[in-house]
Amino acid sequence: MKFRWETEFKETEIGEIPRDWEVGKLGNFVDIIRGVSFSKEHTHFEQFNNCIALLRANNIAKDGSLRLEDLMYIPKEIVKEEQFIRELDIIMVASSGNKDLVGKFAQIKEIPFTGGLTFGAFNFCIRSQRIEKLFLKFLLSSEIIENQLEEVVDGTNINNLRINDLKNFKIPFPPLPEQARIATVLSWFDDLIEVKKKQNEILEKTAMAIFKSWFIDFEPFKDEEFVYNEELGREIPKGWEVDKTTRLIEYNPSITMKKGEIYPFIEMKDVKTNSLLCEPNFKQFSGSGVRYYGGDTLMARITPSLEHGKTAFIWFISEKEKGFGSTEFFVLHPKESYLKEFVYLLAKNDDFREIAINSMSGTSGRQRVDINALKNYNIPIPPPHILQSFHSLVEPLFQKIILNQKQITTLRKIRDTLLPLLVFGKLRVEEL
Repeated sequence: MKFRWETEFKETEIGEIPRDWEVGKLGNFVDIIRGVSFSKEHTHFEQFNNCIALLRANNIAKDGSLRLEDLMYIPKEIVKEEQFIRELDIIMVASSGNKDLVGKFAQIKEIPFTGGLTFGAFNFCIRSQRIEKLFLKFLLSSEIIENQLEEVVDGTNINNLRINDLKNFKIPFPPLPEQARIATVLSWFDDLIEVKKKQNEILEKTAMAIFKSWFIDFEPFKDEEFVYNEELGREIPKGWEVDKTTRLIEYNPSITMKKGEIYPFIEMKDVKTNSLLCEPNFKQFSGSGVRYYGGDTLMARITPSLEHGKTAFIWFISEKEKGFGSTEFFVLHPKESYLKEFVYLLAKNDDFREIAINSMSGTSGRQRVDINALKNYNIPIPPPHILQSFHSLVEPLFQKIILNQKQITTLRKIRDTLLPLLVFGKLRVEEL
């Protein structure tokens, strides 16, 4: 790659840009399409014939990813042709009770369902016409767009972005070949981040497969003697015990924390359904919330987050450091350090989760798990040396996941530093 620092600028209504660039209105380069309007009788939460998955505002995460849980489905017949999402379309939140979410967007790299995908009335689709599609994504991530959003988004209970305001947003417009070069440089970081995310998914699935092999199917112990256990109704390796999970786990441990001090804080939206990792915010402790140490596991205790698999491993602090989170979690604290990975994988195991789901009670939509069902759940418990051997086997997988996450954070910081320099022409990409 060949870069150079730009030295010749012209002053425009959006600030300094290179002399050979232009300023234009966003609406001159893209189509902005309103989402599908529908009534309640059209909607359901299961896939049926002639129905299509619909993205709502809550399916767009702050980091630009898609949350594909809680999808709604509507009949295809009420969707206009232009409302079917195409690859590299951008879906932007247009209305929300949370002002910070308005303007957040995701670029659809590929359609995740064979039946197609559409979007609801609280979203816009921004479809490139005369602008490089990947460059458009980075442009919409820039400070110039954030500033214009701040000026026009308004409302009382609901904050709205009007389509005409969005069309009138002023943007820098480099020549198309340079747009492509800028997008290529910035996409390199995003592509590498995606590779590391996929590595982490594979590593976690591998750890889960090892857990199942050892403690569900007993495959490494097939050549040993087995004995029948009446409590489990199956044979287990001789020398193993059957006991409640409280033998290995302390639920919702009592941890002393100081009111007014700042600690890492986790809420439900921070926890993913397909990853052990979550990123904390930092918040002043007021006395409310579950408390945890590094190496603990957080498990959702409320519907539908539990059914979706929201479970997190506390990786971002040491085993002696403390944090807190939403009261809608259970904290599973391993009684021995070598049980950290075992406890997380147990919490992700289908049988354990089924016990939790079957214990739920409360009004529809706000059902919660009875913690005693988890405490009283019987599991086969091997001798300590086997649990320590398991820890030695899977800990490197967890550590690689954590290392990847740290590298992802570094890549994002570099990309976010380069983005305004490239999008505003301070740093020019001359050739690739």
